[in-house]
Amino acid sequence: MSKEIYRLGSWFKAVVNHFFRLRLMASKQQDRKLFVVTPRHLGLPPGLSYDDVEDLLEALEGPLHK
Repeated sequence: MSKEIYRLGSWFKAVVNHFFRLRLMASKQQDRKLFVVTPRHLGLPPGLSYDDVEDLLEALEGPLHK
């Protein structure tokens, strides 16, 4: 933590905001690569469906899921 902030006795929120601003200023100076999220179909295991949630929970978590 910066000595100047520690010495001022700033509140936690002020400290977080200070470092957030520092990071924003630093990010403007750098060329950043675009972060891309590729969606994936997770689906259900074969033989299961969302039609009966009770059966689905029992198949996935066992008979003691309640």
